Amino acid sequence: MAHEGKLPQVNRFITTHDSNGKAVFSDALPEESTMKGLANTSPVMGFALSYTTSTFPVDMAGDKDVTAYKKYLSDPPGLSVSNGTVLRHVDFEPGVTSAMHRTVSLDYGILLEGQIEAVLDSGEARLMKRGDVCVQRGTMHAWRNPSPTEWARMVFVLQTCEPVEFKGEKVGEDLGTVHDTVRPST
Repeated sequence: MAHEGKLPQVNRFITTHDSNGKAVFSDALPEESTMKGLANTSPVMGFALSYTTSTFPVDMAGDKDVTAYKKYLSDPPGLSVSNGTVLRHVDFEPGVTSAMHRTVSLDYGILLEGQIEAVLDSGEARLMKRGDVCVQRGTMHAWRNPSPTEWARMVFVLQTCEPVEFKGEKVGEDLGTVHDTVRPST
């Protein structure tokens, strides 16, 4: 990706049990979580699908959750997964602002590196610093990296929810002008 070396490599360490019932690290997948850029985009944003689940509660028997995640690595889900969760790292180029969008999910957005402004469609914004969390509850929002020189990285945990109701109307997913490579949620 275009920003290699600007932020540290994302690694994921998946645990499991050995034949004696002891906790060990799984070798089912490489530990490196691959950061991918969106096709034909400028400015650049990088995405790593660091884990997903597709059931609730999660069924880990026989590594069913790992198998489901492997499927999503070759055929990525939309922003969220019905009856499951998504763990995603997102890198933001200096000065980038994402499209204004809404998911039908409860999202925890945690800033790991740099600074990000959480921008709402009302015009309100909050500057997030390393370690800050934004709890996104089905609202229209965008993410802006205000730095002209420094990359920012967030990690998002998305869990599907019932559609939000406003004045008696259910409000669904709205990807705004999110790039063509971002698919609707499954």
